[in-house]
Amino acid sequence: MRDHGGVVNDVTTDEGPTPDTAPGRAADDRTTAADAPSARRQRFESVRNMVLSLAVICGGALALVALNPEDQPEGATPTVSYEVESATAARAAPYDLLVPEGLPEQWRATSVRYEAEGEHGATWRLGFLDPDEEYVALAQADGTPEDFVAAMTREAADTGDSEHVGGQEWARWEGDKYDALVLREPGSTTLVMGTAGFERLAEFAGALGVVG
Repeated sequence: MRDHGGVVNDVTTDEGPTPDTAPGRAADDRTTAADAPSARRQRFESVRNMVLSLAVICGGALALVALNPEDQPEGATPTVSYEVESATAARAAPYDLLVPEGLPEQWRATSVRYEAEGEHGATWRLGFLDPDEEYVALAQADGTPEDFVAAMTREAADTGDSEHVGGQEWARWEGDKYDALVLREPGSTTLVMGTAGFERLAEFAGALGVVG
């Protein structure tokens, strides 16, 4: 060791590489750099999988709504056809099956059903929305008239008045839920009911004709 003006120049060569040049650190840096694209791919795949899952869920929900129109929001009631159903029911019904004929196109059929052995006998039901989106329905059955009309109209009551429609006298029933025009004939009872006024009910009843 030499003295250079009181400053000791003591260089040690056996301490190994400095931290910046250590082989292990360099290897770690290379590994991190190599892993970066892989991490990005994993994040991208995770996001893509999440988007696909949401799409499947939303698609399933829309399918359920389409299959269950009763659960759709108000104003989204679908229009149905009833020509095939009425022709089939007419062959099975023990009475003359009726359907409306010649109604303006603003009237929309929304439901159709025939039960050969329902609670009130052989029962035919056809639901409509009138031009003002009020409910009007046709119902026919060969069961006990009083029980049938009370059940269909949610306990409406006979007012004792009548409405002359199409050459026939229809009894007027009024209720908290539905009003109705009721026609009793041998072997069957026909009623036109709904939330629409009696004028609309009479218009619908006047359009009824026997399925040929």
